[in-house]
Amino acid sequence: MLEQSKAFSSFAVDDIEKAKFFYQNLLGLIVNDNPMGLLELKIPGVNDILIYPKTNHEPATFTILNFKVRNIDITVDKLVEKGITFEQYNNEYIKTNEKGISRGSSGPNIAWFKDPAGNILSIIEA
Repeated sequence: MLEQSKAFSSFAVDDIEKAKFFYQNLLGLIVNDNPMGLLELKIPGVNDILIYPKTNHEPATFTILNFKVRNIDITVDKLVEKGITFEQYNNEYIKTNEKGISRGSSGPNIAWFKDPAGNILSIIEA
């Protein structure tokens, strides 16, 4: 029934202007304004991702967007220079180093950070 449909992802933020600045200026993504007051993230190779405002927004407790990068160390350093802080984890499932990078033997090198609305994003070395 839906096999011919084009699916797309969306997520909420509490401040659309802060989100636009973050995704466009700090992450360097193409962000288009939508006539309905929404934002459209243009990610090469995938359908647009819709960002919508929600006044009673609560950040997701899981990763909402993952970005593949060639070199996680260089990417972390560049994002830190722009003021992005990486999450630190030290539990039985995830341990990160001083830069916020998890280098697990059972998974990829990955680092997590949050957008201004508290949504969790990651970069994954691929």
